[in-house]
Amino acid sequence: MSDRTRDSNYHRITGEVVSIPPKFPAPITWAILFGFSMIGVGLLILSVIMVFTRGVEIWGNNIPVAWGFPIANYIWWIAIGHAGTLISAMLLMMNENWRNTTNRFAEAMTLFAVTCGGLYPIVHLGRPWFFYWMAPYFSTMTVWPQFRSPLTWDFFAVLTYLTVSLIFWYIGLVPDLAAARDRATKRRWQVFFGLFALGWRGSGTHWLRWRQAYVITAAIAVPLVVSVHSEISMLFAAGPIPGWTSTIFPPYFVLGAAFSGFAVVTMLAVVVRSLLRLKDLVTERHLDMLGRLTLACGLMTAFGYVAETYTSLYAGSYEAQTVMDRFTGPYWWSFWGAVVFNFVPIQLLWWRKIRVAPVFTFLIGLSVAVGMWMERYMLLVTSLYRDWLESSVNAFQGTFWDWALFIGFIGLFCAGFLLFVRFLPVIAQFEVKEQVAEEGHA
Repeated sequence: MSDRTRDSNYHRITGEVVSIPPKFPAPITWAILFGFSMIGVGLLILSVIMVFTRGVEIWGNNIPVAWGFPIANYIWWIAIGHAGTLISAMLLMMNENWRNTTNRFAEAMTLFAVTCGGLYPIVHLGRPWFFYWMAPYFSTMTVWPQFRSPLTWDFFAVLTYLTVSLIFWYIGLVPDLAAARDRATKRRWQVFFGLFALGWRGSGTHWLRWRQAYVITAAIAVPLVVSVHSEISMLFAAGPIPGWTSTIFPPYFVLGAAFSGFAVVTMLAVVVRSLLRLKDLVTERHLDMLGRLTLACGLMTAFGYVAETYTSLYAGSYEAQTVMDRFTGPYWWSFWGAVVFNFVPIQLLWWRKIRVAPVFTFLIGLSVAVGMWMERYMLLVTSLYRDWLESSVNAFQGTFWDWALFIGFIGLFCAGFLLFVRFLPVIAQFEVKEQVAEEGHA
């Protein structure tokens, strides 16, 4: 590749990415999507007001199903966020350059998904205004949190994961904010990007410190993928409940989290590619790689299903009874729905033509997202609705406000992601240029 051709490609890539916020290519479509998202946010606000004024009695939670939609949705949201860290941090450590086009919006997905998930336990508390009691702050009565409680583990795990993800995302964004600042023609965009660019000038010292901070933060973020969802699995495994006391839960949950996360990243890649007309940057190769990762994680998650079923049937007693109840009991639809939605459509990903077809990959990702939600629902309800005593049996059914809160958080997630797409560089243009340079020298 000649120097002139290389410089021309660099200029085109930079201009294509940083010109998106000032000259957004699809303002009408964005406004329509954002309007629907804000309807969901309005429903979320109404649902939270109802919970805070009337209490959790408006949900379907009961005894013995004290955990219902809120905890199932909490686990579902936290799981979705894991793929952003895997794509960005882990592939950065492995020097996989194909991540350079997808990492920015995958990291943003992580932030918004973890935010939605982290708010669920607060709303679920009987007195949510005292949520800070789980933090080890200095108290005149020297009252400390119960560090053996999984709820306290949640506080530290989610807060740490959110903080590190936010720092990692922002560090990667700084060079692109500076490029957008330098190319902006209107004063408001210059000020907006300039404030967050932190005086970046692109000197050798700036790049050296930036690279050090970026790699160190990535090294911190990678173990969090395993630790956070392993800790969430302990919410189940630490309790003497049939269907939960399994040592397979930590890897099972981590793989399931990556599975659902890659599925949602694939959906977002298709949307970004189409909405912002970035087919030359988000290419078929990226869809192909995301499809392969989704298929691989799906097959490993399916092995977890088989292993969990085998160990439960082998254990006998209440464990076997719980598994058979999942097969044929009143909540059979959640188990078989999880199996069908999770593992049947992904078999199409064995063929490259399907992996690079945007419509098919979007629908398969949506199917996986639905299937993984059913799995969370199944794990909670089928293990709780029948207690040790026959007198402690009570069916669970989500109410209107359960669904309203869930839909509202989906609206919040979509609204946050759309704002990110509208006002910030959605692709790391400088990393894409590094990839172009390496391919040119190859």
